[in-house]
Amino acid sequence: MNPSPLTAIELCAGGGGQLLGLEKAGFESLAAVEIDHDACNTLRLNRPALKVVEGDLREFSAKPYEGVDLLAGGVPCPPFSIAGKQLGKDDERDLFPEALRLVRECSPSAVMLENVRGFASAKFTSYRSELFRQLHEMGYLGGWRVLHASDYGVPQLRPRFILVAIKEPLAGGFAWPKPLAAPAPTVAESIGDLMASNKWPGIKNWRKQAASIAPTIVGGSKKHGGPDLGPSRAKARWAELGVSGKSIAEDPPDQEFPKDELPRLTTRMVARIQSFPDSWEFSGKKTAAYRQVGNAFPPLVAAAVASAIARALRQEPLENDEGHDLFPASFLTEIPA
Repeated sequence: MNPSPLTAIELCAGGGGQLLGLEKAGFESLAAVEIDHDACNTLRLNRPALKVVEGDLREFSAKPYEGVDLLAGGVPCPPFSIAGKQLGKDDERDLFPEALRLVRECSPSAVMLENVRGFASAKFTSYRSELFRQLHEMGYLGGWRVLHASDYGVPQLRPRFILVAIKEPLAGGFAWPKPLAAPAPTVAESIGDLMASNKWPGIKNWRKQAASIAPTIVGGSKKHGGPDLGPSRAKARWAELGVSGKSIAEDPPDQEFPKDELPRLTTRMVARIQSFPDSWEFSGKKTAAYRQVGNAFPPLVAAAVASAIARALRQEPLENDEGHDLFPASFLTEIPA
């Protein structure tokens, strides 16, 4: 018999990457909070029964969801991104304080928060310490890791900061998900069928060139205008894989595609590289859809972490005792004396 679903509420839900991961891990989302209109329409399109709360997280109350199993969210990354000014708590876009407020309001059994790798830097040690201090005061043990998406079957690098906190005594049963034994699929393996779908003559040579994983999908920021695959260094890496990163295409290359040009990715191809299933539809025009994909928490990574949380909450034994990255007895090393 399948266990009954665990419950979750989602903060900054975006275009549904985290939602898909939570579902795969056995969670049922009771509400998803998101400010972007197109992303909200994507959630409504794919999950009509889901309660989508469209609006500013600062105006959302979690009190109706007291006792929920998991509070999960990908809080905005600009305050901690190396591409920005790294203002941290001084950035008005920092929503970690709101996440803590919502934890206090609904007292979930577990918390999962995702952010950019930059939040793991020494510059933000004191900020992280304060987060963990407040979580500890609320009865949680927790920790953080920088996880690479490629370790969990996603065909790109995408290192992300992941914070997990679980109420005592359940926290002792949490172990960070192990990397998969098999390597992540290559770009060619992931999207080769899509690239070949219009009978492009160059597909054979392209598959040979695209025989490694992708760089991190970026370019999802409204600040940087239309959809592209990121800064110059990222575009150069894409070019090595036989892909033009200057923009996103409406359709795959066809029989008339110029021989001296590199093909561009479509939004669906990028979604595959983020590990979205083809059945997941995105609402809005190309730029809006691409931003949802580019900003997403890859479903397979979300599923790996959420599955580890679910095992701890259900007090399920680990498959074996070897090689597990267990929570320490205390995470107070993050908190200055």
